[in-house]
Amino acid sequence: MLRARSSAPEIMDDAAQDFAAFSAALRDLERINRMSLAYCPTLRWLDALARRTGARRMRVLDVGAGGGDMLARVAAWGAARGVALELVALDRSPHAAVHARARHPGLPVRWMTADLFALDPAERFDAVICALFTHHLDDETLLRFLRWMEARAELGWFISDLHRHPLPWGVVWAGVRLLRMDPMVVHDSTVSIARGFSRADWEGLIAQAGVSARLGWAFPFRWTVSGGAA
Repeated sequence: MLRARSSAPEIMDDAAQDFAAFSAALRDLERINRMSLAYCPTLRWLDALARRTGARRMRVLDVGAGGGDMLARVAAWGAARGVALELVALDRSPHAAVHARARHPGLPVRWMTADLFALDPAERFDAVICALFTHHLDDETLLRFLRWMEARAELGWFISDLHRHPLPWGVVWAGVRLLRMDPMVVHDSTVSIARGFSRADWEGLIAQAGVSARLGWAFPFRWTVSGGAA
């Protein structure tokens, strides 16, 4: 079942979902992300980027920003490290920005609701990050996205996403049910893992995209892909 990437759709990607259902799913996804240490790889990468470049100011774009939980952690990281940040969030769903503004009032973020490939070609960022986003893309779109990040990120770019394997699939299948999570999350959680990646998948995608990238591993069951200085 998990030998190749699944193309099964996730409910969250359906534009017909109403705000209440989308927001409820985002709340439970934040719980999962906290429990699974999903923010840690990105924050470690930002640390490395700031050390290697000496940057004291950064313009950071989060692609697939969802409920803004990652950028809330990035804002706290910048405050703790003395790095001045301009934070930009990009998500295709109009519900994401509404949820995020309510969930993180006062968070200094410019929210953009758009398809990432429709962004002004002249717009550039010091760092482009995305966590648990690339599994939503098919391989052809993901190749385009890798090249897009390489072109848009002045200092570096970073991906963190799921390892496709029976062990996390089984743990997540049981966990979301034991914790009585939102029905959308119950459905999408294991679909996300089935849409995830193996090492061979990433090696092939990086080669096909023709980008210079480093492939890494993060606990638990995450692949990281990065380009640029860090």
